[in-house]
Amino acid sequence: EHIAAADRLIFPGQGAAQSAMEKLQHHQLERLLPRLIQPVLVICLGMQLLCTQSEEGDTQGLGIIDATVTRFNTELKVPQMGCNTIHELQGPLFAGIPNAVHMYLVHSYYVPIVAETTATAHYEIPYAVAVAKDNFFGVQFHPEKSSIWGQKVLENFIQLEA
Repeated sequence: EHIAAADRLIFPGQGAAQSAMEKLQHHQLERLLPRLIQPVLVICLGMQLLCTQSEEGDTQGLGIIDATVTRFNTELKVPQMGCNTIHELQGPLFAGIPNAVHMYLVHSYYVPIVAETTATAHYEIPYAVAVAKDNFFGVQFHPEKSSIWGQKVLENFIQLEA
């Protein structure tokens, strides 16, 4: 009831997809979250859980974004950890933010570029670093660890019409 009544929600994510979905299911949130109508910001693992499926633990996601989250198959270090440049910024979360800013990331799995992609990054391959669909906004990066541009993303989210 508290979640459904909130003006907006921030759903952070850290950890593994399978255990996170199990916790959501335990609290019956996997049914509530897709039905929310207020602005919802999901971060890192939260963005991955918006998707239909994750290779991590062969996990069913929330199904808001039709995509399969895939493990980086790379010669580069995994997890990708540290700042990466984000490109092709679109949508209200990125208002007032220039292209090619750095955001902090730490992840081993990625969302491929899909129709809902609102920003991209490159780590041997290009991938979605932000997505948006209806009232759901997902970012793979951690805005709270991304200096002034991460703060601006959070400010933009707060200013969205509820």
